[in-house]
Amino acid sequence: MVKTISLSLSTKGTCDLREITRQVSEAINDSGMTDGIVTVFVPGATGGVTTIEFEPGAVRDFQDFMERSIPSEGVYRHNERWGDGNGFSHVRAASLGPSLTVPFKDRELLLGTWQQIVVADFDNVPRQRQVILQILGE
Repeated sequence: MVKTISLSLSTKGTCDLREITRQVSEAINDSGMTDGIVTVFVPGATGGVTTIEFEPGAVRDFQDFMERSIPSEGVYRHNERWGDGNGFSHVRAASLGPSLTVPFKDRELLLGTWQQIVVADFDNVPRQRQVILQILGE
């Protein structure tokens, strides 16, 4: 069985992280499936998804890492072509990736104790993000 669900998130941009573990768990419970996998997918070229211990220190460490690794004030050919100033956003999103797959058993996500699912918005402006959940199981 396959079920597809869409979530909507308001994000601030510029490495805003939104924790969605509860929403994913609720979607699994509502699906009627007990065992399977859920794929979390963020459409768009400036967003991504991962897991992290969602606490202020780790969130800030992640944001600092992105800024050091892919600086927002760097020179990006995308900006030269389009003039929208979000070249860094595209590179950050591509490096993180747009999807994540998590197994579940007995309607419980098989995440670690301190592991939460987060959506990252790397764009340089606030966005209304869609998150697609595709649940496969029985």
